[in-house]
Amino acid sequence: MDDRASTGFLSVAELRDEVAAGRIDTVLLAIADMQGRLQGKRLSARYFLDEVLHHGSEGCNYLLAVDVDMNTVQGYEMSSWDRGYGDFVMKPDLGTLRRVPWHEGTALLMADLAWEGGGEVTASPRQILRRQLARLADRGLAAYVGTELEFVVYDDSYEDAWRRAYRDLTPANLYNVDYSLLGTARVEPLLRRVRREMEGAGLYVESAKGECNLGQHEIAFRYDEALRTCDNHVIYKTGAKEIAAQEGRSITFMAKPNQREGNSCHIHISLRSVEGDLVMAGDGPFGLSPLGARFVAGQLACLRELTLLYAPNINSYKRYVPGSFAPTAVKWGVDNRTCALRLVGHGSSLRVENRVPGGDVNPYLAVSALVAAGLYGIDAELPLEDPYEGNAYDSGAETVPHTLRDALALFEGSKLAREAFGDDVVAHYANNARVELAAFDAAVTDWELFRGFERM
Repeated sequence: MDDRASTGFLSVAELRDEVAAGRIDTVLLAIADMQGRLQGKRLSARYFLDEVLHHGSEGCNYLLAVDVDMNTVQGYEMSSWDRGYGDFVMKPDLGTLRRVPWHEGTALLMADLAWEGGGEVTASPRQILRRQLARLADRGLAAYVGTELEFVVYDDSYEDAWRRAYRDLTPANLYNVDYSLLGTARVEPLLRRVRREMEGAGLYVESAKGECNLGQHEIAFRYDEALRTCDNHVIYKTGAKEIAAQEGRSITFMAKPNQREGNSCHIHISLRSVEGDLVMAGDGPFGLSPLGARFVAGQLACLRELTLLYAPNINSYKRYVPGSFAPTAVKWGVDNRTCALRLVGHGSSLRVENRVPGGDVNPYLAVSALVAAGLYGIDAELPLEDPYEGNAYDSGAETVPHTLRDALALFEGSKLAREAFGDDVVAHYANNARVELAAFDAAVTDWELFRGFERM
């Protein structure tokens, strides 16, 4: 696919022209943190062109060693008080330079991370994915990915939602608007603005549709090379929130914001040769090539031990409810939405959809897990079991881990994870999970207060 097909992208020469004409004055240099959030700096465009373009920019290395609230926490080898919380270097990836239509006079680009003395920052999500894609490239393969992010829109601003402790918020739709053109029309001014401005930032929008939860929607984007899809994912997620805030509303991608259907992020992946030839589709059963069948078999075999990278938060696991369209059974099926893995399409569109991730997923880590699992299946020549037909919720099969604590134990004990990602990466993200668990275990929740304040 042509990364310059959209006018949203900029070359450095085009950026110089825009800056000279006074149309762009700010450049956002961004990294993706452990939670998949954009962090970085707002730079003067002139300063970016004079200095940062050539040398990068520094940022505190605690950006990959804090919790969601940006609190410094213990347990990270790469960053601590003992190490002095020094800097790493944000090195601009010029292929990601683009306009940001929802901010006046602004461009953005992603950065890779390196240490001041040289060498990459191995725990950086973007670098983790780069290494897995390099493993594919060594075999003459490339991954193409599409992510499907669901979100809930509220008529309350983020500030009002915070002040009300996120209680009694007003969803943008008061009934299920799944596929409803009438119901989604109520939110179309906001959704249209998001779609148009994402197009202006270089993303290829396919469609928008309503979903099951009250005020729940999804905007779908065309698949692309894996790294580019993940970059687009995090830019879109941040941009959609910023656009909603400008409109006095709020959007949540939280995996399970209430008792109704959660926000999923189904991830579709297929393989091609580095020359672009089809390698996953073939003449075998279900339209798969032998390599494609082994790739799917690897996904299935490794799903439980890599779930931490698909479901990184405590709340993530509350999606996995039978009959909710979120998977519980570790099964695969042909166009079967009750399974964790769903094979869809045919020929050039043949792909496997992993239905485990929620809207809170870090796409770089999840796609890294998909690639690592698939490579394991290819290298081990794993046979693919028969697809499940019928209701996989009633299959009696092994299930997705029930809690973050269960997923953490499986991830730390995974030989595959250590071989694919390295002990340092496993330790880093295991510590992240332990930090979240410790914070949750120490919290007194509304549930406890309602159960125990008077009646216990």
